[in-house]
Amino acid sequence: MKIGINTFGCDHGRSGIGSYILSLVRNLPDSGHTVELFGSELDRYTYASGRENVSYAGVSVSDSQLAERVWHMTSFSKFAKKKGYDAVIFPGGLNLLPVTFDVPSVLVIQDILSDTYRNSDDGLLTALMKMQLKKAHRIIAASRFIRDDLVNLRVPENRITVIHNGIDGELFYPRKQDSTEAVLIHPFSIRRPYIIYASRVAYPSKRHVELIQAFAIFKKKTGAPHRLVLAGADSVNAEVVHREVLKSPYASDILLTGYFPHQNLPELYSSADACVFPSSGEGVGLPVLEAMACGIPVACSRAGALPEIAGENALFFDHSNPEDIATAISRLVQTSTGENEPLRADLIERGLKWAREFDWKKCAAETLVCAESARK
Repeated sequence: MKIGINTFGCDHGRSGIGSYILSLVRNLPDSGHTVELFGSELDRYTYASGRENVSYAGVSVSDSQLAERVWHMTSFSKFAKKKGYDAVIFPGGLNLLPVTFDVPSVLVIQDILSDTYRNSDDGLLTALMKMQLKKAHRIIAASRFIRDDLVNLRVPENRITVIHNGIDGELFYPRKQDSTEAVLIHPFSIRRPYIIYASRVAYPSKRHVELIQAFAIFKKKTGAPHRLVLAGADSVNAEVVHREVLKSPYASDILLTGYFPHQNLPELYSSADACVFPSSGEGVGLPVLEAMACGIPVACSRAGALPEIAGENALFFDHSNPEDIATAISRLVQTSTGENEPLRADLIERGLKWAREFDWKKCAAETLVCAESARK
């Protein structure tokens, strides 16, 4: 069986979907299947895995979303048939798809689509996306929350398989910390202690504004020396978040890093006192698991898929209430008196154990089974 994996729409490996593809391919089982990634010629070496049964087919198309969308609508079917794919996996969800699925196809959905439709001002595109969603042979939902959202959108549940993403244990693990005040992570020198929130900067869904307000409350009440590190590329309405930082009385203690390389995140997590994740619209919430795997305690909102992903191994708060977020921060951070250490130690221990349940080899094997079932 020859399986194609679409790498278009992944920002040349710099996005979460790009990381997903890299991890998936590296952990594919030796099943006898042939796997071929296809996408922009620019990405021929982006997803190199060293696997003998994995190849790459470059497509000559302009590096723009419009050009890639036109290619999918007009040329993909012919391309897939010429390549002899028995099934095709689309990790980018509904971003770039053909009009019809002439080859058995599997869509991987990692977003809450009801929110996407609700926030879209392009009725024609939304209608097309809904049609494509219902025509796909199989759908992989990255959480039970996403599955339930799809069912509410009237996608037949028997075509949906829940497959959680994995955590790369060779990358995300606790690093031993020395007593130095600053942590050097190219190109940053970040002073400790600090709290980390790793997510793209988007307003209002990521709730950076509420976190910035909560950080100010925390600093005022405790006088703690902590800083707040916001690691992620600017996205929708990021200027609102930047203005909120400038308004904060503790602006000098808030660092916006911009895009942060995925391979450097473990060191950033490990050197933090805690991870605070206030997003209200997560379909997956992998940074919560990444932080746990790096051995730091986590506090997150009780919204979206986060309760499912974090289990009972995090502190939960109301994402719309800065006071509640500030209280959670205060309960997690290290203090000179050590009063929070029992709670921190318990959350760290449980988080490490929980994160190990999310395995990329299991995810990759189940994904291949889903691709096989798309042909039936």
